[in-house]
Amino acid sequence: MYFYAARQPILNRDKELIGYELLFRDGVDNVFPNIDGDEATTRLIEGSQFNFGLEDLTDNKPAYINFTLETLLKGYPTLLGKDTIVVEILETIQPGKRLLAIVKNLKDKGYTIALDDYIHQPVWRHFYPFIDIIKIDFLTCDLATIKTIIKELKAHPHIKLLAEKVETYEAYSLALDLGFDYFQGFFFSKPEMVQSKALPPSEMALAELLYQTSSVEMDLKKITDVFERDVNLSYKLLRYSNSAAFTRRAEISTIKQALIVLGAQEIKKLLSLLFAAQISADKPVELIRLSLTRARFCELLAISHGQMKDTGMAFLTGMMSLMDAILDESMQSVMQKLPLSNDIKAALLDNEGLLAQYLNLVKHYEKADWSQANDISTALNIADKVPDAYHEALSWVNEQMSLMVNT
Repeated sequence: MYFYAARQPILNRDKELIGYELLFRDGVDNVFPNIDGDEATTRLIEGSQFNFGLEDLTDNKPAYINFTLETLLKGYPTLLGKDTIVVEILETIQPGKRLLAIVKNLKDKGYTIALDDYIHQPVWRHFYPFIDIIKIDFLTCDLATIKTIIKELKAHPHIKLLAEKVETYEAYSLALDLGFDYFQGFFFSKPEMVQSKALPPSEMALAELLYQTSSVEMDLKKITDVFERDVNLSYKLLRYSNSAAFTRRAEISTIKQALIVLGAQEIKKLLSLLFAAQISADKPVELIRLSLTRARFCELLAISHGQMKDTGMAFLTGMMSLMDAILDESMQSVMQKLPLSNDIKAALLDNEGLLAQYLNLVKHYEKADWSQANDISTALNIADKVPDAYHEALSWVNEQMSLMVNT
């Protein structure tokens, strides 16, 4: 029995992570609406308690969890701490006195309550004093309806509006203009197409690299590990190795290969240059986190599949898959600047090759598109490896992000 769960980040107006919605299915081939909602919530709570810690799934951020009427009546939200979850009331539940009593009781206990996929009805006004968040589906709700809801909520300024299924930057911009507080979706997977950003590498990683390269005999594995856990450093390294000053015999497929191409002296020169040019600038942290998660997830899938001689290629593919959003440039533009192998470019630009299959599996898992994920994982014959790989990737990234924050 496997525990299948994915998470979707929820961001505030500054693109800061405030929580994750947890998404559960009873296996990769069991897709809504065939799954029972009561069982899904029950298994999600059970799994997060006993299979994989809730704090590991959400990196100690609040978990937004869907609850059916049945699971609310059974008091399942109270099995989890009031500071660890946001209780999402599913849109399929009809508002009435029984639900109102449950909501009041949860509110009295200090729980945060959200209305999921909100469909406006006058009866919901009785609930507003006890509701903290209202989620509006930007794919199905038209602008006129959204404006009507906003007008209705003016008398209840404590209620935060969350725009969900925000798939494009245009939708994100509209939600911002309308005054939404929180955002959920994959709008950050597309570039904003504004002035290119220069992202500084972390001081911690630079300091560690300077230390590692200070000895006569450098430990290539340790240096590679440091580069692989810092997206910005990896990008700088690849740009530097693409300089006309270096003559390459082959295109670069891994971070390790880029380091070998440069050699010890050039690596030290690069690090000194970066350290001297270090500036303080905000990073889109959740993009960095997702980029690293994809990198490790892709690598673990490649390891399980056993068909790649160098699984570092899968790591690099996953890491680079969000570089367009991080730099606010098109992927085509980013790829022109980097000396990546044709296989990696084919995956990122043309969705071709084995690396693209790993990356697509990762993307479907992120969105809890279990049917699509199952098709790919079954074709690769690694379906039973995917959940553990995802959880391991999350744990690895939590550890790396913690090191960056605490160092």
